[in-house]
Amino acid sequence: MCRKFFKILGLIALLGYTDPSFAQQINAQKVLNHLEYLSKDELQGRETLSEGSLMARSYILENLSKLDLVEPLYHDFTQLFTFQNTRRKVTYEDAANIIALIPGSESKKVIVITAHYDHVGIGRKNASGDSIYNGADDNASGTSALLALADYFSKNRPKHALIFAALDAEEMGLQGGKALLEDFPYGLDQIVVNVNMDMVSRSDKNELYASGTYHNPSLKPILERASKGSNPTLVFGHDIPGTGREDWTKSSDHGAFFDKKIPHIYFGVEDHEDYHKPSDEFENIQPEFFTNAVNLILKCILALDAELLQGS
Repeated sequence: MCRKFFKILGLIALLGYTDPSFAQQINAQKVLNHLEYLSKDELQGRETLSEGSLMARSYILENLSKLDLVEPLYHDFTQLFTFQNTRRKVTYEDAANIIALIPGSESKKVIVITAHYDHVGIGRKNASGDSIYNGADDNASGTSALLALADYFSKNRPKHALIFAALDAEEMGLQGGKALLEDFPYGLDQIVVNVNMDMVSRSDKNELYASGTYHNPSLKPILERASKGSNPTLVFGHDIPGTGREDWTKSSDHGAFFDKKIPHIYFGVEDHEDYHKPSDEFENIQPEFFTNAVNLILKCILALDAELLQGS
């Protein structure tokens, strides 16, 4: 593992993120450090309300609350909620979304940036005897991206208010996204767009999908301009009704926003061989793709923040 980790650190140095011509960038080393921690065996797959989930919750809270400009929307940045898992016939109390606000410089309307931090925990052993479903790509990657983006905007104030919401219990039916909107501190009409990130750390095709423009066509030209010539390539799709599993409209927490008729963009990749398996580990992410993907998401958010201002 150590040898692979140092290989990853070496790749960071080759990515050129210190290039002054691209000042709009996340901190590559920090975002990889976040992902490594959140997908450690010690967190036991981050199943909602497990000991590992509470460790992840504390880590996210610590890293969000210490940033400049951020304000809590709920006591101690934490929105607690209760839900029922009808399949398991269990009631979960004190599940928690970790939420921070960065006020906008020109608008009180908000862009809500989301990623779920829970995963499926411990399950059936694979051929290697591993039973911990670490969820590195799903979705330590999106959570790490959220922390990196919050860090960036804490130093570069946005035009719209930005809400950063690390959501719980997505794997149990988008419960965190639903709870956020059921107890949202503003009118839902104040939300300009939801940007959701779920599985953004690996792609053999070097492609990052932006799903949701079928339902929100006015957003597509903004993203096309922002991603022109990008690495990775930004691909649109997986949002056509009637296409079954190829339609990602309700595949992650952005589905809760869709149900409330709130525009959304979902950044993610197609399923891979390690999806929902113990092999979804830090060693199997693609660090260059991941850091490039997060920087591309940043460019898209900056474009949305600027170009949607007129309607705000």
